[in-house]
Amino acid sequence: MRALVIDDHPLIQEAISNVLRRLEPDAAIDVAGDCERGLLLAGQRTEPDLVLLDLNLPGLSGITALKLWRKRFPGIPVVVVSAATDQQTVLAAIGAGAVGFVPKASSNEVMLNALRLVLAGGRYLPPEILARSSGDEVMPPRARQVTKPCVETLGLSARQAEVLKLIARGASNKGICRELGLAERTVKAHVTAVFRALKVTSRTQAAIEASKLGLVDPRQ
Repeated sequence: MRALVIDDHPLIQEAISNVLRRLEPDAAIDVAGDCERGLLLAGQRTEPDLVLLDLNLPGLSGITALKLWRKRFPGIPVVVVSAATDQQTVLAAIGAGAVGFVPKASSNEVMLNALRLVLAGGRYLPPEILARSSGDEVMPPRARQVTKPCVETLGLSARQAEVLKLIARGASNKGICRELGLAERTVKAHVTAVFRALKVTSRTQAAIEASKLGLVDPRQ
């Protein structure tokens, strides 16, 4: 695994790097003190499998920086690691394409489990933040109980939803690579995440299950 940590505090860089090494001892870890440097590293070296991004950086920062990352490197999952813990910031980050949000005050174990979930194809949201009352709930409990499964509730990203649609059309991994402009290893990771979310072990089963859940249109 290759990871890129973008934070302007050396102690935070080291702390996150230590968690990544616990996750995978042989991980190749690059660090950058600002977004521009991080983008440069991602473009010059082997594309990272994971980016950990602080929102409060010198120069380009915040949700604007996150959106630029998603635009430049749509196949790389980005986890925000931030001192900001308000619900608005968390939801804005997820809405801008982050696959996870880890408060800097979190323990190493919390971060470790969050990264495991993300690398398995899921999303991590800090439950203590989402549980806070800040006016209306994001979705009332009764609505959550009756809502049909969708790609978000299954933990699939927008990119993984696109992969699922192509699987349902019978596309091979190489075909998905060509259609979405992704590296083959990235497609394989997305396919694995789709299988895990749908609790299936084959492409045929994935297509059938997705059709049953209404996630894809079998006529397309």
